Amino acid sequence: MKKAKPHQQDCLKKDTKVNDLYTPQLERDSCGVGMIADLGGEGSNSLVEGALTILENMEHRGASGYEETTGDGAGILVQIPDAFFRKALETAKPKLPKKGHYAVGMFFLPLSPPAHRPLLEELQHSIRSQGFDPFYIRRVPVDTSGIGTSALSAQPAIFQLFLRPLEQVPQLEEEQLYLLRNHLDRTFAETPEYYCCSLSSRTIIYKGMLTALQLRTFFPDLSHPDFASALAIVHSRFSTNTLPNWKLAQPFHNLAHNGEINTLQGNLNWWAAREKQMLQKGSPELKKWTDLFPLTRSNLSDSGNLNQVVGFLGHTFQSLAKAVMVLLPEAWQNDRSMTPEKRAFYQYYDGIFEPWDGPASICFTDGNVVGATLDRNGLRPSRYLVTKDNWLILGSEAGALPVESDHILTKGRLQPGKMLLADLQQRRIIPDEELKTRLSREFSYQDWLRDYSLELEEIPNHSETLHEATPLPQRQVAAGFTKEDQEVILKSMVTTQKEAIGSMGSDIPLAVLSNTAQHLSNYFKQQF
Repeated sequence: MKKAKPHQQDCLKKDTKVNDLYTPQLERDSCGVGMIADLGGEGSNSLVEGALTILENMEHRGASGYEETTGDGAGILVQIPDAFFRKALETAKPKLPKKGHYAVGMFFLPLSPPAHRPLLEELQHSIRSQGFDPFYIRRVPVDTSGIGTSALSAQPAIFQLFLRPLEQVPQLEEEQLYLLRNHLDRTFAETPEYYCCSLSSRTIIYKGMLTALQLRTFFPDLSHPDFASALAIVHSRFSTNTLPNWKLAQPFHNLAHNGEINTLQGNLNWWAAREKQMLQKGSPELKKWTDLFPLTRSNLSDSGNLNQVVGFLGHTFQSLAKAVMVLLPEAWQNDRSMTPEKRAFYQYYDGIFEPWDGPASICFTDGNVVGATLDRNGLRPSRYLVTKDNWLILGSEAGALPVESDHILTKGRLQPGKMLLADLQQRRIIPDEELKTRLSREFSYQDWLRDYSLELEEIPNHSETLHEATPLPQRQVAAGFTKEDQEVILKSMVTTQKEAIGSMGSDIPLAVLSNTAQHLSNYFKQQF
């Protein structure tokens, strides 16, 4: 599936300021996602091969521009392939620490050596300043044969930096690495050629401005027999009105997203308000988190901003599943079968976070758990199955990875608002009801709502009769009522107890063009 796109000669240019008709804030995408996990926790290259097969079979869910060989983006997220890196670094000094005691950062930097060498030095210096030793740098081998001219013209140099703490610690904490990555992103925010794909002791991401069929050959690492993982998330990008970009390829740090977030601008405004509240508290224990603000940015895609918020909440909640549950809640308001604990959970967070709604399907992982969910609208398909040899396979459609029917243990379709979660440490799938019951009983949400919430019905009525002498038409004009409101909207509501049905279009002249004074609300339009 292809669509026409302008020439991509400058796709790494920072896009916070625009001087043309292209508006990055209007970016949307509609893609394909896939997920695969060995519930036994055994890493293998055959699982990585299976994930790449899922990706290649979703080729039609990705897109290319005017060149068939330039894709919108494709990528894969896997666990750190420890055995592969040990073989690749066997001559390195110092030796690679044992698994879990080192991290790997995947970075996009300028392609030319004169440009990336000083940036690499700055990067290493910044990492050391945060208490980490970048003890080895590996240039990731790539095979550019068959890659389109547009993708090549914007191609970055791809480096892996291997890190260990400067002080001896029992095991690297992902929180430390999350804070380090955000520090680097802020430090190099004015360097458009810089991008950190991943920085973790558990996971690593290989991605680029590629088609689904190119990822396997572009990164020879993925086909090495020792390149093993017990989980993988793949993504094939189809951007409906965006310019493709190496850094906008997915997966992002924790998730891959298929769909469009219809409420995006509202979500960003809502999140900015939450950041302001946290900044106003000014408590010392919050400082390491508030130093990360602002998390969301106008030059990120809708998926990129969601990734930023999910990552933040995943660490502050200490549960990635809870972060996703809060941001993509079930349709709980009218569900009479929902338990009081779960209803209280959703009601509590409903007063804090606006749902990130839209036709959305999300796969997510922190390296130990891997999961998927649909938003409450359920307008993106996600089919899954579990094989008899304990593999969980999920894709945007059934059959993305062919499996013989007699080898399938169970299969199904992800339901709106439901979550499919596999814990590779517990080596099992955690049912939606069990997971959400545990999370909703984590705190006394019912008590909090009873003690601290205020219902509108509880607010005393202090209405006064100061304006009874004012004629009704005058009061209606002051309140912004028009004759159309009376005859079309109010009359229908009074006589039929229903709102009037109308078209989504609007032929009302702009208030700013009127010669007469307009009600303040007429100057604003709903952003749908």
